[in-house]
Amino acid sequence: MYRFTKTVVALLLATSSTMVLAQAAYTNIGRPATAKEIAAWDIDVRPDFKGLPPGSGTVAKGMAVWEGKCASCHGTFGESNEVFTPIVGGTTKEDIKTGHVAALSNNKQPQRTTIMKVPTVSTLWDYINRAMPWTAPKSLTTEEVYAVTAYILNMAEILPDDFTLSDKNIAEVQQLMPNRNGMTRNHGMWDIKGKPDVKSVACMKDCKVSTDLRSTLPEPSRNAHGNIQLQNRTFGEVRGVDTTKPASTKPISAISAEQKLAMAAPTKPAAPAKADGLALAKQYACVACHGVSSKLIGPRFNEIAAKYKGDANASAALTGKIKNGSNGAWGPIPMPAQAHVKDEDIKTLVGWILGGAK
Repeated sequence: MYRFTKTVVALLLATSSTMVLAQAAYTNIGRPATAKEIAAWDIDVRPDFKGLPPGSGTVAKGMAVWEGKCASCHGTFGESNEVFTPIVGGTTKEDIKTGHVAALSNNKQPQRTTIMKVPTVSTLWDYINRAMPWTAPKSLTTEEVYAVTAYILNMAEILPDDFTLSDKNIAEVQQLMPNRNGMTRNHGMWDIKGKPDVKSVACMKDCKVSTDLRSTLPEPSRNAHGNIQLQNRTFGEVRGVDTTKPASTKPISAISAEQKLAMAAPTKPAAPAKADGLALAKQYACVACHGVSSKLIGPRFNEIAAKYKGDANASAALTGKIKNGSNGAWGPIPMPAQAHVKDEDIKTLVGWILGGAK
């Protein structure tokens, strides 16, 4: 017994010494994240609703948010495919009962919508919370996310008009999702029969230093809808390619580390000069929908200038459309209200547009 105890003590001392040496070898490499820091990152909502914040939102509230912040891209009823794939459509009351969307099998629906494909309401809630609206992600309150989710499900005829979606009843709503039983692992990413679906062979001699992987746009469509770089959202790691220039043929391996960092780094537009309308248009992401001389989602800036030429009330009218939004002036896609834009910046933008956007 004495020998056993002595052996255990010796092992504990050895382990303790090893831990001390290991800690001493890795100093000044950081600190444990605080609970607050972890909470800021841990925002995902899982299918079992772990991570879902408490709250609620009504269908009526969702309709108001939708019309002000969502309809410009997704259409008044979520049916538009002018910008993105339609959100609603292609499901039936029978699909809600069975949890399988028949149109995914019989190919009678010309285009697969979000509601046809998504199996979990948590995915819908989580994506809206993280990424919407397009020009101002993560700007929606918890109530607005619940409300917009409820309104989408209402447009899909899953929830009634007077419904209030909350963390208390969202699990029940999950049982109404049309494709809830449609999730499958029977595809290439999962069906590996116990073996990897890739073959990796270690290179021991004359190995290639790097692999040059890239994607390019077909030349006819490269600049068909204006410069993609200017249409990118003004946050995040990914920068759009400058489509006004020919595609680069330079090997990626030849690009310096500094250039790669500059290409990947998130950039915010510099504060524009007082009378720089184009810089303001970039700062407020107006160029995501409007080109100066090329048609995007909304009308061209020089097209707007031509329409209002000679109109004594042009400045007031355009100011009102920017601040409050408009519908039907340039087609079926509404213009969302831009209430976050400062009055003095709106004045500069309006003057620049009416001056020909030059």
